[in-house]
Amino acid sequence: MIVDDHTIVRKGIRSLLENNEKIEIVGEAKNGNEAIDKFRQVIPDIVLMDIAMPILNGMEATRQIKKQFPEVKVLILSMYNNEEYIMNCLEFGASGYMNKQTSPEDLILAINTVYKGEYFVSPSFSKEVIKKYIEIIKDIDKKANYKELTNREREILQLIAESYSNKEIAKLLYISVKTVETHRTHLMDKLDIHNSVELTKYAIRKGIISIDN
Repeated sequence: MIVDDHTIVRKGIRSLLENNEKIEIVGEAKNGNEAIDKFRQVIPDIVLMDIAMPILNGMEATRQIKKQFPEVKVLILSMYNNEEYIMNCLEFGASGYMNKQTSPEDLILAINTVYKGEYFVSPSFSKEVIKKYIEIIKDIDKKANYKELTNREREILQLIAESYSNKEIAKLLYISVKTVETHRTHLMDKLDIHNSVELTKYAIRKGIISIDN
């Protein structure tokens, strides 16, 4: 299953993989929410997941999918080389992280590797840097614990960081404005962050949104 908010990218990946007789494309999605909904219909073995997508980002979609279907393999395919993104994705259950500039041969290799239950990270990323980074992030954001947020609070955090108003969020998620305000208050209390600007900065640091969004 291919998940990317750019249609041309999805179609390009699909065209590439369809030439491999061992791979069957069972679905596509343009954001994390759609990916979760479609996943339940097709239950793929592997999901190729973009990170920076509107409504629900790839990392949170990965976390939710892995929580419900721990056996599925998620391979992140992103344009970003930020080591924090890599570590967050692996922490949320991804089996690998590939740069979108990777060669078709390396993408096939990555798919085959994660299918066998192994981890795969693009050769361009230094394993030593990642190892050091694991130690560093243990001391980062101890107060701002993203893991304590509910699924709904995480969705609202991303939408706040994407500059949606409470009214717009309510419309997107089919809930009342009052409910949005309640979730907003709870997530701010849990993260010990009490304004939208700092929430947005936090979302960027965690890779929930990108500066380019």
